[in-house]
Amino acid sequence: MGGRTLSDEVYEAVKAMIMDHVIPPGGRVTIDAVSRQLDVSPTPVREALARLESDGLVVKRPMAGYTTAPLLTPAEFEQLFEVRTLLECAAAARAARFGDPAVEFPRMPAPTTDPGYAGHAAFTSADAAFHDAVAVASGNPVLRESIVRLHAHLHVHRVAFPGVGSTEREHDAIVEAIRARDPEAAEAAMRTHLDAARERHREAR
Repeated sequence: MGGRTLSDEVYEAVKAMIMDHVIPPGGRVTIDAVSRQLDVSPTPVREALARLESDGLVVKRPMAGYTTAPLLTPAEFEQLFEVRTLLECAAAARAARFGDPAVEFPRMPAPTTDPGYAGHAAFTSADAAFHDAVAVASGNPVLRESIVRLHAHLHVHRVAFPGVGSTEREHDAIVEAIRARDPEAAEAAMRTHLDAARERHREAR
């Protein structure tokens, strides 16, 4: 398992079921049924669902258990990117102005030919880690926390995540501006990246 725990394995398995619509958007997640399907006890399933709730992929309702989050509506999708642009452009500018030059920014993994979520899981994770690294480099914990909360947007990626090569080039431009201590260029590079990402997701929806 490469150091991963059973809890990690179950988390990834349940996440894949949600991302690939094996459990449909808005569908109920039954702990006993999932534990039987994965041949594990209910405990790691509960742990996985708690993590997925933090990710924004499931919702826990009193007396009703867990359901998967519905897909974003077109209006919610546009609103999310508006907020991402406001927060993440500010984070990039602050990272260029105040950030630790030793911070490491994750690189994007090579694309795979695996179908469904398995084909872009590593990319999705690395992309989220990159944006988190920019937020960390901003030196503002409140700004970082706000950006992390937006990672619930992962559920717009459930079926496809296009533009792997384009994303890496856009990330490189952000890093170059941050390393050059150029806040205006870092903000502009982040805006360009998010505008392009928004368009790629529109096309994939």
